[in-house]
Amino acid sequence: MCSVGLRPVDLARRAGVSTQLVRNYEAAGILPSAPRSESGYRQYGPEHVQALLAYRALAPGFGAETATEIMRAVHDGHEALAYRLVDAAHAALHEQRLATDAASDALAALAAEYVDEQPVTGPSLLVGELAHRLGIRPSALRVWESAGLLSPTREPGTKYRRYGPEEVRDARIIHMLRQGRYYFEQIRPVLDGLRRTGSTEALRDAIAERRAAHDRQTEAMLYGAALLHELITAASQDASASTAPAP
Repeated sequence: MCSVGLRPVDLARRAGVSTQLVRNYEAAGILPSAPRSESGYRQYGPEHVQALLAYRALAPGFGAETATEIMRAVHDGHEALAYRLVDAAHAALHEQRLATDAASDALAALAAEYVDEQPVTGPSLLVGELAHRLGIRPSALRVWESAGLLSPTREPGTKYRRYGPEEVRDARIIHMLRQGRYYFEQIRPVLDGLRRTGSTEALRDAIAERRAAHDRQTEAMLYGAALLHELITAASQDASASTAPAP
């Protein structure tokens, strides 16, 4: 494609973004470099509009960082790298789906302990001991406490935190949900329901929402990939036309 002298504001209006964001995108390599007019103004063309729209479609599904890497690869003529980045993102999402499924089964088993008539038994653990058991840093447990998710007791005199069997069980659930990228706001009603009535409704809702988020991301990735395909096809056609011998 050849440039037709679109201004930054024209390009910004096409995508519904600010002119400064257009300049930022060009500086980041998301857009191909724009030629300058004799007076020094940027002159954008259809190829810049297409690149901008492709990036804006890619970012929601692939993330801004990966979408930027994909666009740079395309502009540098490294289509194979762009394809690899797309594949890696899809593979990562698939792994997240599998992790959600595995966590769902494990959480269901843990949740059953809340409705078991037998009291929860086990040793009382110090913060370092519990962190080691979960494979996390002690600071994570303190953050969960500050968020109101855990309430360890304190040893008389030393004031060391002590996590009883029920707190250990809760920490395991929090850890699994955090691994599934659940926010504290999503975890809190899960624990509240389990602690008060043994209800797993909030847990089921949280898992269902996570799976729905995976589906939304897949949909966004498919839409972004469609515009990426159009961009790569147009770039290939332009390259072929520029190297074709004159009639």
